[in-house]
Amino acid sequence: MLDKPQQTTFRPSASWSGLQSLRPLAPVIVLVGLLALVPVLAEGLDQPFLIRVFTRMVVFAIAAVSLNIVLGVAGLVSLMHAALFGLGGYTVAILAEHGTTELLVLVPAAVLGSGLAAAVFGLIALRTAGAYFIMITLAFNQMFFYFFVALERYGGEEGLQVFAPLDVAGMALGGRTTIFYLCLAVLLAVLVAGTRLVDSRFGMVIRAAAGNDRRVSSVGIAPLSYRLAVFIIAGAIAGLAGALLVVSQTFISPAEMSWVRSGDLIVMVVLGGMATVWGPALGAVVFLLLELLLSALTIHWQLPFGIIIILLVLFLRDGLANLIGALRSGDGGRGHD
Repeated sequence: MLDKPQQTTFRPSASWSGLQSLRPLAPVIVLVGLLALVPVLAEGLDQPFLIRVFTRMVVFAIAAVSLNIVLGVAGLVSLMHAALFGLGGYTVAILAEHGTTELLVLVPAAVLGSGLAAAVFGLIALRTAGAYFIMITLAFNQMFFYFFVALERYGGEEGLQVFAPLDVAGMALGGRTTIFYLCLAVLLAVLVAGTRLVDSRFGMVIRAAAGNDRRVSSVGIAPLSYRLAVFIIAGAIAGLAGALLVVSQTFISPAEMSWVRSGDLIVMVVLGGMATVWGPALGAVVFLLLELLLSALTIHWQLPFGIIIILLVLFLRDGLANLIGALRSGDGGRGHD
């Protein structure tokens, strides 16, 4: 009798499993990797100002990703995100005005301040829904905007300049390249944390509540508490982005808190794609890049800019992230009907 050959089953190695777990982060790694080349290209082209320009893009990418936690995951159209973003910036600028230059104090204070503001105002706004939620967040945003416009002690409508050199643990922060990579590292951390958050049980509850909060309530889960938690998380990250804006440009003004800025952030999110965590970061870079290029061509840049944004939103259904996903899958970007 011949022995039957033993069947072998393929068991993926630990290294292979680790690579598979990193697969959702592949677009994040590619995006951050490309941005990491900016200082090298800027030096090669002898255009050092590009580092400062892309630093601003990275900061707004962080803000857009934080908004998408509320908009794309929780399904809440918030128009007070610019206020939370600007509040983080003003926290850093005002404390620096009074002699505090340590970033290990300033940045956590900005995150805490914006997080607390999101908790207080979110607790009120989240008791409404639909158009009422949009209007109340808009009202809160304008409250913050006009408050800082009237705050003449800290620059009022002209904004507040930070003259004191900021430091980390007593050491000088460094030049624009160091600040760029600092902001890029924060963006990477936010994207990775956002991906983990969306894929967690907490993220599943948030997405389920966005789809049908009555069903979530019927199984004993309070949607309000989860929505408030995600609103606070998004607000805290927005405050972090605002703090980095001041660190990078040493200036903040109420213009960063206007409802127009909230609208810009929503366009960045929709342009990049709400279905992914990294899409809004890409949307922020493309949005600001288009703004920069068109404004260099004509003083009437808003018209072609608006037309391009409208066309992109109309024909890219789920944003630039969907186009890239379609190209990766090999269907030529046609998408699915």
